[in-house]
Amino acid sequence: MKTIGLLGGMSWESTIGYYRAINQGVKEALGGLHSASIVLVSVDFQPLEELQRAGDWEQITNRLVAAARQVEHGGANMLLICTNTMHKVAPAIEDAIRIPLLHIADATAEVINAAGISRVGLLGTAFTMEQDFYKGRLQEKFAIEVIVPEQSDRELVHGVIYQELCLGRVTDQSRREYLRIIDQLARDGAQAVILGCTEIGLLISQQDTSVKLFDTTAIHARKAVENAL
Repeated sequence: MKTIGLLGGMSWESTIGYYRAINQGVKEALGGLHSASIVLVSVDFQPLEELQRAGDWEQITNRLVAAARQVEHGGANMLLICTNTMHKVAPAIEDAIRIPLLHIADATAEVINAAGISRVGLLGTAFTMEQDFYKGRLQEKFAIEVIVPEQSDRELVHGVIYQELCLGRVTDQSRREYLRIIDQLARDGAQAVILGCTEIGLLISQQDTSVKLFDTTAIHARKAVENAL
């Protein structure tokens, strides 16, 4: 079994989901008392979130590159960045390490392509929904058309992530709002919706809606297990 490297803590609420899903995947595959071989470096998210708001992505890059090197030096055979948004700096991290980076957008796109879906809605932080590092990769590398909510709904989605989900708060009101936005994306032509923030799976699951959902945390974790085994 290869050792899976996790760069987590952004937020730790979703990193728990990674740890659980990866170990469950290994247990299902191998049985018995088997569990995953994991190296985890969990960073302090507060200063990184402040740098996000300040637009200081250079400093974010420096800190995450250092953390990724810690993962590599810990003996990991691959690296997962346990957050969609921070894949904005994935190219710099990839250049700084010698182990392969399993990109969350690539893992998700492979599953979408396999399902025969070509037009998806995207929910995530404002950075993920509005900037090109994620949407552009899906469109250019995998020919997947991406649509996002209107601005007021993007602000709502972003606010719930940072003010509630990253703090472990899950409310019925926010779930209703997310489901409303998912329904609107479907009316706008989305064949499915990407839960493009690793915390959204804490709030929404497939049982909540008839619209096909792609949970990036679950998909990324499965990809790690496949590579490890």
